[in-house]
Amino acid sequence: MKFTKKTLFLLISFSFLINAQAQELSETLLKVKPGVVGVGTFLPSRSPRSIFLGTGFVIGNGQLIVTNAHVVAKKINTDRLEKWAIVDKVAVDRKHDIAILKLKRGRLPTLTLGSVSNVKEGGLYTFTGYPIGMVLGLYPVTHRGIISAISPIVIPVFNSGQLNAKLIRRLENPYNVYQLDATAYPGNSGSPLYDVQTGEVIGVINKVFVKETKENVLSKPIGITYAIPIVHVKNLLASKGW
Repeated sequence: MKFTKKTLFLLISFSFLINAQAQELSETLLKVKPGVVGVGTFLPSRSPRSIFLGTGFVIGNGQLIVTNAHVVAKKINTDRLEKWAIVDKVAVDRKHDIAILKLKRGRLPTLTLGSVSNVKEGGLYTFTGYPIGMVLGLYPVTHRGIISAISPIVIPVFNSGQLNAKLIRRLENPYNVYQLDATAYPGNSGSPLYDVQTGEVIGVINKVFVKETKENVLSKPIGITYAIPIVHVKNLLASKGW
């Protein structure tokens, strides 16, 4: 195959761009990964004693952790001494499925919250978390993709049989969510969605709450990945004076 000078130039330019983006992400990951944590419970009589139910990320003074509210909605077995591992729940926003936890002791490296005003469809973003809990080990995994759509959390229904109590509540006051072309897995709920270059967090990955609404009308949900805009985390923090 014979290439023209213009084709070769474009191929070389594209190669440089890909390498530059990979270098940027590598450098950003060095800052982000220390602030990404597993969220789960500890039970002395269980094997394994600790399990991850989702992912969280550290903000503020190094003691606050953001995750999804549904991740920490599990009723723990206090009779058998099950407890949340090294955290307490301090704030919950069930409407936007956001929870803020607090470390019982110590501090961890923090992530910076970004601005939703700069988020655009087609933008390249990354999320890091613990897909499938501890099955893949204790090392956070990173995925990358674009924001393929910014759309309301609910979609129109075509008959009353598709309505349920949750959907009706959300239809009253819908808000936008990010739809991604990268795949998240159970355990990724609560992962930070962040800018490849700066590491600033612009959303929180959600695998359950949004899926129940956006894909409610589908007989076989397709499992598209969504994220809750970070503005709702900021609002929850502000409501607590943090």
